[in-house]
Amino acid sequence: MARHFRRYDLSNTVVVSPDLGNAKTAAAFARSLGRPVAAGAKERISDTQVRISAIIGDVQGRDVIVLDDEVASGGSILELLKHLRSNGARTVRIACTHGIFADGAVARLAAESVVAEIVCTNTLPNALLQPHEKLTVLSVAPALAEAMRRINNGQSVSALFGEGGHAQRVAAE
Repeated sequence: MARHFRRYDLSNTVVVSPDLGNAKTAAAFARSLGRPVAAGAKERISDTQVRISAIIGDVQGRDVIVLDDEVASGGSILELLKHLRSNGARTVRIACTHGIFADGAVARLAAESVVAEIVCTNTLPNALLQPHEKLTVLSVAPALAEAMRRINNGQSVSALFGEGGHAQRVAAE
């Protein structure tokens, strides 16, 4: 995923985690891009409702990459977008590994004018069922192929993973 974002001018970009629980992953991603990190302070009110009370970090006048592990209904991201806008974010690119995208989430997120792009991997077929001009689906096939090659050759698969067990080079790119 990092390779995808490196093609953009990232000089004014900050990576934002939607919540503090994902902040370590977002920080590692931000480091791989050479960018700062910020996070939303999220409180879950119910199974379907969240509230973000603050953005920790500076997004004023910045282009934002929101990084999350999955997007289901998009409710948390929509709540985060309100705070990013009110804190002066310029544009937002949403990135997730697993695009569940239930109940038309892609269309709801893409309808937000501040959203420039939604990026996910093809670990689930759901994103492919909701095509949109703002949606980019990245293939995990190269990472899986590399893992299989390593297994077949008796090499370490764990070497594909960096700090915290997050996929590195092949999978992240």
